[in-house]
Amino acid sequence: MLDAVSSAAGDAPALLALAREAGTSWPKPGQGQTGLLWELLASVASVDVGAGRIFEPHLDAQAILAQSGRPMDERGGAWGVFAAEGPGTRLEAQADGDGILLSGAKPWCSLAPLLDRAVITAHTETGARAAFAVDLRHHGVTCEVPGWVARGLREIPSGTVHFSRVPAVPVGGDDWYFSRPGFAWGGMGVAACWLGGAVAVARDYRESLHAAAGNGREPDQIALAALGEADRTLTSTLQYLGRTAEWIDGGGGAREAGRSAWSEALRVRGTVAAVVERVLSLVSTNRGPGPLAFDEPYAKRMADLALYVRQHHGMRDDAQLGRLTLGGDQPW
Repeated sequence: MLDAVSSAAGDAPALLALAREAGTSWPKPGQGQTGLLWELLASVASVDVGAGRIFEPHLDAQAILAQSGRPMDERGGAWGVFAAEGPGTRLEAQADGDGILLSGAKPWCSLAPLLDRAVITAHTETGARAAFAVDLRHHGVTCEVPGWVARGLREIPSGTVHFSRVPAVPVGGDDWYFSRPGFAWGGMGVAACWLGGAVAVARDYRESLHAAAGNGREPDQIALAALGEADRTLTSTLQYLGRTAEWIDGGGGAREAGRSAWSEALRVRGTVAAVVERVLSLVSTNRGPGPLAFDEPYAKRMADLALYVRQHHGMRDDAQLGRLTLGGDQPW
């Protein structure tokens, strides 16, 4: 699979086909092999960050559908998960006889024109938000051509999708999508992809030091210190994710004394995001401009990862965690 991912890097349709293949056999979070799932996601992202960005939402959608009790024969095709909100856009779910119709707009719908279906959140008539399964090939779905100017994740444009009375199938009830433990698990799966990308950047750096030494330029103490810092931060974070996966599989999905799934997701995502930022800084500072200008795989990885990790909301997520900690939701 990793060889196939390497060969398909940059080719979104080919990577979606590989993601569909993975979705039929890879483990789902909370079912005893969460650590293996995260290792697989991290490994894909270490080969190509863009591939991780494509695999993760399809696998998350498969997990969401399984958690809601959807049978396998309703999970076919390539899936996305669209839950973002944005100014000037609103998607509403309205009852229509025995069914539900979606109307409005949804922002940040990555790869929507290439997908078959999506799990999508919408505002319901009760004032809540709920998740729905929707066919993106329906004639009422219109995908804007996004003004995607990003240098990272160039093969994965995100734009606004418009819905006009599109039939949708409820996936759980009001607020189920956000309240289930799987929402936190999915957020940690994204962090595993970030971490895999950071591991690859550190490997790039290590190999560059080997290459320089082979040409008679031994690394100095500053170069070695950067590699040492990258090693200890990555190693400790990998161990942290492993312990968290064991906690989830041991029943840590529901709230327990001093620790909830969402507070743990905020810790994991914040910790991984900080490590990613530090590794990017260490490596780019020590390698200089040359590889960014002339080493295409390295330059792509750096740009992809810098954009992908911006899904973390920085101090706002820390503020959420601080509020939970103030209320006693902490393991220390």
